[in-house]
Amino acid sequence: MSVTNQEYWDKATDALEKPLDPNNVKLAASGNNGPKGDYIEGWHAINEANRIFGFGGWSYEVAKLNEVGQAEKNQKGNWSVSYICQIKVIVGSVTREDVGFGSGFARNIGDAHESATKEACTDALKRALRSFGNQFGLALYDKTRANVEAPAKEKPPEKTPQQIKAKSLSDELKAITTEAGFKSFWADNSKEIGTFPQKTQDYFINLFNEKEAGFAQDHPFQEAAE
Repeated sequence: MSVTNQEYWDKATDALEKPLDPNNVKLAASGNNGPKGDYIEGWHAINEANRIFGFGGWSYEVAKLNEVGQAEKNQKGNWSVSYICQIKVIVGSVTREDVGFGSGFARNIGDAHESATKEACTDALKRALRSFGNQFGLALYDKTRANVEAPAKEKPPEKTPQQIKAKSLSDELKAITTEAGFKSFWADNSKEIGTFPQKTQDYFINLFNEKEAGFAQDHPFQEAAE
């Protein structure tokens, strides 16, 4: 299906407009390091893009990746490196761009560069995807958090009168402790149990078998057939 198809975009828009689940939000890091505000993780942003746009419905490319300043060692003897990245996200005919920043610290200068470039690209990708709405963290920029809420739990389907009756008979049968009560139950309820779906009938047959073994008597279904 083409990503420009109206049906595709209607479905994608419906998903994009839903509130952001707070379970997908990470809290801001304490101290001087890490994100200064609440955020979604990079892997989650990519996962959401795959879910909403489809694995083949979107792509991105690194437009620019530049080192900022000159690499230097800090007081701990680690190399400190910083990068700025510009990323372009493409979804069908829609293109969004943004920039991100990343810094790396490591004893080995190559490791510092690797860490900084990865962080810059991830930051730029998340910021570019952010323009598509709540699911990519846009809702976190609203101080009221109006669009950050857990999805409503679906109510379990209501049981039919027959299901309610089957549960009642099952509890009644399990509670029987005498042979006389067992026979009486079968005489009173066998016809109704025979109207239940086959799977439910099989369930009762298994219960009868257990009771029959306990009372060391013939199976009531067999008695009825004779």
